[in-house]
Parts: sequence; structure tokens; C-alpha cells
Amino acid sequence: MDTAVTTLKALADRSRLRIVLALVEHEELCACQLTELLGLAGASVSRHLAQLDRAGLIRGRKTGRWIHYHLTASFAASEPLAWLDRATAADPRRRDDRAALAAIVAEDPAEICRRQRGPTCCPAPATTPTPAGSTA
Repeated sequence: MDTAVTTLKALADRSRLRIVLALVEHEELCACQLTELLGLAGASVSRHLAQLDRAGLIRGRKTGRWIHYHLTASFAASEPLAWLDRATAADPRRRDDRAALAAIVAEDPAEICRRQRGPTCCPAPATTPTPAGSTA
């Protein structure tokens, strides 16, 4: 019963539920993409992600400076998740999140990070100056 209570507590928050449903739509999303979707401070999103991780619903995978999150295999195949997916399928917020996610995943994560944390987070690639007199 403790596992059920932990799972329900983790899902009993609109932001955490939106994270889970975003991961239903996209197998893996980086923390900056989830922050962009939720429109919350990075620290708040981090706390939500930590709670979902402690409940065993998601896991993170660090690649360089990025942490990508995905649903755990056991939760992805669970009946509670299938029910949540069905119960929210026609919800306007979920429809809006799907549209927002389409734009977010199409954008370079480094650009999202710069927008959220400033240019020191992910310095923009250096541009190569064109020689004087060239028309490049």
C-alpha cells in the first residue's frame, strides 16, 4: 500500500502531472524543456522532478550539462498511467501542452537554457567573421 500512496502523492500536483503526461507524449525531455513547458522557476521544476524520481515514476540520465528525463519502464506500463492518459486525453490544458511541446522540442535546448539562465549557461557558438571585401 505504501507504493500506491507514494505514487498518488507524487501525481497529486498539477505540475507533476503535466511532467508525466509530457513524458507520455515524448519519450525523453531535458529539464530545460520541462521548465519551459511549465513556466516555473528551475528550482521549482527540479523539486517536482525529484519527487517523481523518489516515487519511482521517472528517471534522469545525465549527458554533459543536460539531464534528460523519461518514465520508468514499470510506470510506463502501469494501469494508473494508462488511466491518467485516457482521463486527460481531451483536457484543454493537455492539448495546449502538446502544442507547446511541439514548439519546445523543435528548438535547440541550448537556446532554451540561455533564455532561462542567461548567456553564461550555454555560450552561443562563436561566429566566424567574414574577411573584408567578401560577400559571404
